[in-house]
Amino acid sequence: MLVSVTERTREIGIRKAIGAKGMDILLQFLIEAVVLSVLGGGIGIALGYGGSSLAGKALKMSTSISMTSVLVAFCFSAAIGIIFGVFPARKAAAMDPIDALRYE
Repeated sequence: MLVSVTERTREIGIRKAIGAKGMDILLQFLIEAVVLSVLGGGIGIALGYGGSSLAGKALKMSTSISMTSVLVAFCFSAAIGIIFGVFPARKAAAMDPIDALRYE
């Protein structure tokens, strides 16, 4: 998310220059962080389940996946994404439009 904010500094400056409030910028980056972390957690769950199933079939063993461990892993993924999305979002929301437009 920090890279996303850094790469889109000029876009943020333009949005703020035409009237976007800091809360609008903050909300945009928080929504992106939530979507990315939830999608990443979902993909991780699918890959983990598929890998466990394939390993079980390849080794001729039975595998079981605890719903508790899946929920804990998913919540951890979402929390990390949101926490580390808040700081860059606050940085983007606090930018001065002039400085953001001047950023190379």
